[in-house]
Amino acid sequence: MGGFSIDASGFHWISGAPDDPEDLCLHGHAEAEIGGELLEYDCTVSAAALYLLKSLTEDHIMGSGEQMLPCCGFFLVADEAGENVEIIGCDHGEDWTVLHDGDNVRLITPSGCETVVPIGEYRGEVFRFADKVADFYRSCSPKREPGDEFDRRGWAAFRREWHRRRWQT
Repeated sequence: MGGFSIDASGFHWISGAPDDPEDLCLHGHAEAEIGGELLEYDCTVSAAALYLLKSLTEDHIMGSGEQMLPCCGFFLVADEAGENVEIIGCDHGEDWTVLHDGDNVRLITPSGCETVVPIGEYRGEVFRFADKVADFYRSCSPKREPGDEFDRRGWAAFRREWHRRRWQT
């Protein structure tokens, strides 16, 4: 069995400001260690946190869809029920595969490094990362709801899905 850890630092909004009530997407420098291999990327850590939370219950195949550490995530599309969100950005970022195997997850990096981590250990790292991102949001001014109905639904779905995956997983 190998290991997995993930952390982020240098949180900021796209303008570089330490606080911005208009900006919904938090950025920062993320580092993931998978089986001794370090993957790092300056990414949208708010989208990365939601993708990690999703990976607690869903497999993620590297290269198919969003990256685990996405460059951007500027377009939030709510599903019809408003409970889940698709985050659309560019095709840049850092990615790896997450496969569920009983009480473990198997993580595979782009170089082929593979490690198996107990799901409880993986969950703890994901929760720690997501909570660190959430704590930064809470330390800033409250976010202003987007004026456009489509954007408002996307932001609301993002928050609902995050809460459900963080607190009901």
